Amino acid sequence: MVWVVPGLLTLVVTLAGIGHAQPWRDELATWSAATRPVSDLIRMTRTIDAATGPYYLLMHGWTALAGTSPTALRLPSALAMAVAAALTARLGAVLAGRRAGLLAGLLFAVLPVTSRYGQEARPYALATLLAVLATLLLVGALRRPGRWRWAGYAVAVAALGLFHLLALTLLAAHAVVVLLVAARGPAAVVDPPGQFRAEMPDASRPRRRHPRRSTQPRDRAPVERHRCHGAPQTPTAFHPATKSSAGGTPRVSPHPGSREHGTDAPEAEPQEASAPGRRVLAGWLLALVPVVVLVTPLALVARGQRGRQLDWVDPARLPDLAALPGALAQSGVVGGFVLALAALGAARLGRRALLPTAAVLLPVVLVFAAGTTVPLWVTRYLVFTVPFACVLAGAALAAARVTPAPARTPQTATPAEPERTATPAAAGRTAAPAEAEQGPTSPRGRIAAGIAVVVLAGLLGLPDQAALRRTHEWPRNAPVDYAGAAAIIRAEQRPGDAIVYSPRDGWLFPDLGMAYHLGSRLPRDVLVVRDQRQDASLWAVECDDPARCLAGVDRVWLVVTGRRADPLAAVPGAKGDALRAGYTVRRVWPRPGITVALLVR
Repeated sequence: MVWVVPGLLTLVVTLAGIGHAQPWRDELATWSAATRPVSDLIRMTRTIDAATGPYYLLMHGWTALAGTSPTALRLPSALAMAVAAALTARLGAVLAGRRAGLLAGLLFAVLPVTSRYGQEARPYALATLLAVLATLLLVGALRRPGRWRWAGYAVAVAALGLFHLLALTLLAAHAVVVLLVAARGPAAVVDPPGQFRAEMPDASRPRRRHPRRSTQPRDRAPVERHRCHGAPQTPTAFHPATKSSAGGTPRVSPHPGSREHGTDAPEAEPQEASAPGRRVLAGWLLALVPVVVLVTPLALVARGQRGRQLDWVDPARLPDLAALPGALAQSGVVGGFVLALAALGAARLGRRALLPTAAVLLPVVLVFAAGTTVPLWVTRYLVFTVPFACVLAGAALAAARVTPAPARTPQTATPAEPERTATPAAAGRTAAPAEAEQGPTSPRGRIAAGIAVVVLAGLLGLPDQAALRRTHEWPRNAPVDYAGAAAIIRAEQRPGDAIVYSPRDGWLFPDLGMAYHLGSRLPRDVLVVRDQRQDASLWAVECDDPARCLAGVDRVWLVVTGRRADPLAAVPGAKGDALRAGYTVRRVWPRPGITVALLVR
């Protein structure tokens, strides 16, 4: 229930209308890269989009099996978001209890941002999954350190860096938690909630069995007879243990007042407290070694491409921070709602809020600080922080209460039922379960109240859920109708037609949009001398003498970005001169964000 229900709900939500919105420009870049041969794809990453190269390689294999329809391209992201929701619920349960984990996963499922990036053929959903997985594995390794736990954590963090370099800012939050655990023990930060202590015991807290709780003879503690007649028999389990000088095995002290009792404990405790801390810190640092080895070459290549890759990004400013919750949630009202819940949850969790709070704040602060000097501040790069905000919000929702019902007069027990009121202890055993399932403070009552708030968040986000299924463009009031433009050309083209694009070097990719939707029916790209695959980039190279390349072509389809009343006037340079000198406009079809014109000699 804790993780299956949020995962299934997220899968249902993300699959709903997954193919309705046409691929936008970033998804067209994914399609262009993923459908190239592996050798050409690797060549492309040396000139552009190296940071997304591992994702393109993954999608190359996926599209070979599933195809390139919008649904097929987006299905890996939908599956990744479903797993991310399940892991979010699990992380919330580990840190704040089952009820908080369930509500955190449900809240994550209904957010518009979950649908937005669960329905996009880009690596952000995978990065979100890996961020939560790495954090969950870190908590497990901190509580019960082990070689295989640290190995799993290392694999998750390395994959996170390969799929999304900026998501490695999450390691700042991990570093804070690891240092505190190394200094003060797991109880300082990641101590499990009360109801989880029995399921997931802290490695530093040994289990103890009270000798009086068992009625079996084999479980009874051995007793010691005192020499005096009539002296009480004392269970030796009540005597404190001391360290054996031979092998370090705890040895039961024969007498509580003996000289051996407690003499070695004050000297051993500091050594036993510091050694686990050093092992935790060493384990975490060793786990980062493969991350550095795998991710550093990719980061160096991507750093050299930053000027070309992110030339459209403006420097970060303080107002951008105020707009971040709404931009991340893909809804201003939902973003503010989740932020308020997360703040309440952080106050309720206390020290256990440190990990999810740091996982939200530190990546934001680091990316914002870097974005003030280099072009890095893009809000979708921080989508991986949303699950941690949901964990905090889940803790707040778990404390919600329903309105108490009027108290009912207790019924008097009848003589026919003496066994229910035989003893006060028996009465307590029968009454407690009934009280636990009713009332505003019962688990069911709090779950109901929390789910009601989750439903409210889902209702607040419904307009944005509907809008993002119409278009993936941001802002949504500026869509580009590649499919509509392609449909016009498909219906009106003739054999021998050519096609020309303007502009050819921008980020709207009109040529990729027409190629995706028209496929084999795409008219001849008459001006191109080196296409995207040959140029190892996302842009084609056109001939230097457009008039010569247009010779002998009677009909040209001109595709211009933006809505243009006079498309020919919008074409700059020698290409525009050649078109205006040799052709006239027969008809113009304006579409949202793009214009198609038929030119004839």
